[in-house]
Amino acid sequence: MIDICPGVTVSEHELQFSFDRSPGPGGQNVNKVNTRVTLHFNVVGSTSLSTNQKSLLCQNLSSRIGQDGVLKIHSSKERTQLANRRAAVSRFIELVSAAFQQPKPRKATSVPLSAQRKRLEDKSQRSAVKQTRRTKVALED
Repeated sequence: MIDICPGVTVSEHELQFSFDRSPGPGGQNVNKVNTRVTLHFNVVGSTSLSTNQKSLLCQNLSSRIGQDGVLKIHSSKERTQLANRRAAVSRFIELVSAAFQQPKPRKATSVPLSAQRKRLEDKSQRSAVKQTRRTKVALED
């Protein structure tokens, strides 16, 4: 079992991995060994998550979940398949735990009076600089 956050665990059997050739580091090894890891997690078909948790995941990770309801995470930063596998699982834990976090409610605030005063002073200074740059043409008759 993988602990995501308090009260949420996912069975390791629900995670599926696929491997292919990596565009990342590895030297000549990159052309021979399948080190890139893609983690597949079927959110819709998961037995570890409740329906509320599934809907929350689908809502918060909608850009990462495909039409089939599968969350895919790629990892190709490391040189070995095992290290990429661990990186993909840790990224999965980060994403899912962040999806379950409730955002803090935003408090409406007003602009402080000191900031308003400073803005107006800066405006008047800029105006004064532009006034001095103007050349006054005297009309001679």
